[in-house]
Amino acid sequence: MRIVDIIIKKRDKGELTTEEIQHFISAYTRDEVKDYQASAWAMAVLLNGMTTRETTDLTLAMVNSGDKLDLSGVVEIAVDKHSSGGVGDKTSLVVLPAVAACGLPIGKMSWRGLVFSGGTLVKMESIPGFRADLSTQEFLEQLRDVGMVLTGQTGDLAPADGKLYALRDVTGTVPSLPLIASSIMSKKIAAGAQRIVLDVKTGVGTFMHTLEEARTLAETMVGIARNTGRRACALLADMNQPLGCAVGNALEVREAIDTLHDKGPEDFREHALEVAAHMLVLGEKANSEEEGREMAKEAIENGSAWEKFRQLVIAQGGDVSYVDEPEKLPKARIIETVPAP
Repeated sequence: MRIVDIIIKKRDKGELTTEEIQHFISAYTRDEVKDYQASAWAMAVLLNGMTTRETTDLTLAMVNSGDKLDLSGVVEIAVDKHSSGGVGDKTSLVVLPAVAACGLPIGKMSWRGLVFSGGTLVKMESIPGFRADLSTQEFLEQLRDVGMVLTGQTGDLAPADGKLYALRDVTGTVPSLPLIASSIMSKKIAAGAQRIVLDVKTGVGTFMHTLEEARTLAETMVGIARNTGRRACALLADMNQPLGCAVGNALEVREAIDTLHDKGPEDFREHALEVAAHMLVLGEKANSEEEGREMAKEAIENGSAWEKFRQLVIAQGGDVSYVDEPEKLPKARIIETVPAP
């Protein structure tokens, strides 16, 4: 089959077959599809959408474009989380160490962010020396030994998604719901996740501007999980204002550190506890959201979540003195107070 025919079919609002999606993604991974062809296809998907079956097929095609992690020899239940992102969203920096401190190992493959949304990795790279490019073997060893990993997408896991992800960022196709859903879920499935908490943001500070859009994205991703034999739950969170007070990579790391010391903004702390509670329930460490919330709260209050964060930084080569003394983190050269009118 010809690539141009697949592009034309989606341009004309046709429903692609499983075979057509598999062929397109496989050829794209092998560099047999030019970027301008992939751009045209992505724009057709943005404009005309995909059915749930198409989106599931796209997810699996990207999963199957590379290797897949098997975490069964390292953890009993592989639980992961994902946020759809937004201004000031630093949730993972608190949720992951809190959950890991409760005895639930977490291996997270994260992203660098799209357009205005700064990703978790670029925030952590504010810490000098922090490595976000772990190999598969390093990922597995650290998950076993430390109980927590936060790394970028490796080239051998879902490489088709890595290529398409970069392309979307420069072709105006970031907001496509099927492309967002399949990108998120392909990374999670390829990284071995069996159960997933989806933190879907809505509002002017994120990609899903309306509650309806956010709910559709959440339902699509939960549907993909169900169709691929995984369990997932989705939370809808308001992002019409920044989460917490800090916006900016190093500033958000400092705010996460404050929160791990049982300080920090109340809205951010409450949201982190909510996400952690659902992860602990899916991971069978808590019997209810209320119990999970109390477990995560205690991990923050007794300092075990903070210690787990330090272990993460040390394990991935970061200079831990920058988190012990966060005033050493980078600062803007010019700091000026602008009063509200």
